[in-house]
Amino acid sequence: MSFGKMRSFICIVSNEPTKDSAGFAIQNDEPLASVRAYKEMRYGNESWRNRAAFSTSNALFRFRKIPELEVTAAMDIICDGERYNIISVEDVRGRGMYIEVLAEKIEPSKN
Repeated sequence: MSFGKMRSFICIVSNEPTKDSAGFAIQNDEPLASVRAYKEMRYGNESWRNRAAFSTSNALFRFRKIPELEVTAAMDIICDGERYNIISVEDVRGRGMYIEVLAEKIEPSKN
């Protein structure tokens, strides 16, 4: 993965609920890292057909491994003002250099 293909800036956030002073649970985003990443949206090509097990995922992010940070499915990615829920995290080719994340775009509900 060349650095030139990593054109998107992403922010990895932890979205664990916390309690405010009144005891109510609030959603608090804690930014964990801001990095450049390669972003690919879901298309009908062969590589996405091979990812059929993750049918709800509609975005793929690849970025360099961040030291001291274990990216998990409990985190979210914010990219271009849109929020993505992480579905799976993989080490690309098992070398410990790049991380590949399959994510699902979170759409606001319309009432």
